[in-house]
Formats: sequence, structure tokens, C-alpha cells
Amino acid sequence: MIYDLEEGDYLGQAREELKRVDHLIFVSLKYTRTVDVLKSVLTRLINCFECIIIGVLNDAYEQKKIKEVPPAIIKKCSALKELYPGKYDEMVNFFIFLRKVSKAEYEKLSEYRRPVAFIAHTEDEGNIDVNIDVVTEYYRKAQKIMEEIIEKKIT
Repeated sequence: MIYDLEEGDYLGQAREELKRVDHLIFVSLKYTRTVDVLKSVLTRLINCFECIIIGVLNDAYEQKKIKEVPPAIIKKCSALKELYPGKYDEMVNFFIFLRKVSKAEYEKLSEYRRPVAFIAHTEDEGNIDVNIDVVTEYYRKAQKIMEEIIEKKIT
């Protein structure tokens, strides 16, 4: 990740990533219709949630709620679930799902056309079809999670 989270504005950085996702879906995909743009959307969503996970754990470390911030992202997810049981579970589970889809072997379908898609071959989830409608749904879910975090001030 390219972000310096020492400033403590992890929610602002997460919002910026969502803005980039919005642009990718509603502008870039409209004109390019490539699998690379679909993959880029997934990467930006992953970055958004990674900002939140790292930021919340850094805040917890500064408040001395945890002794150290784990170095690996999966361990950070586990630490976040342990520290705040139930509060971030939906976000962490969605984040892990997106990472699996993003890293999976994939097969391109209908590139440069409206039904542009790829099929991600994951071990746990099986084959997952990812197209414009699916990434738009992922984006909406990410927006909903962000709203819950910001409005309810889950910390």
C-alpha cells in the first residue's frame, strides 16, 4: 500500500479510494470495458478497507489497547476482529473475499463489450463471475460499510 497512515486520516484516505472506484466504474468502464479496469476496481476496494484496518489498529496501539500492530494483513484482520468483536466482522470478511477474488487465476470474457467480465477461479469460493454489475454491487456494499463506520463512529 502506498499510503502513510501516520497522519491518522485513514477514513479520509479510504474515502479517496472510494472516489477512485466511483470514477473507474462510472467513467472508465463506460469507455474502455476491459478486465484490467474490473481488476483495478477490486484493487481500489481492497486498498480502501486496508486503510481502515491499518488506521483502526494504529489508533488502538496509540491508545494502548494492543501491544503491537501485526505486520501481516491477515493477522491485522484477526487482531481487529479480536479487539472489536462483531463491529468490523462484515468489513473484514468482505475484504478477505475481495483479496481472494483479486488474487485468483482468472479467465477473461467479452472484453471491449458491455458484458465484459472475468471468471475468478478460487479454491474456497469456487468460480466467481465478476462483471460490471458485480463490481458496482461491491462498490455499493463498500459505500454502505463506510457509511456505517463514519456515521456510527465504530471504534
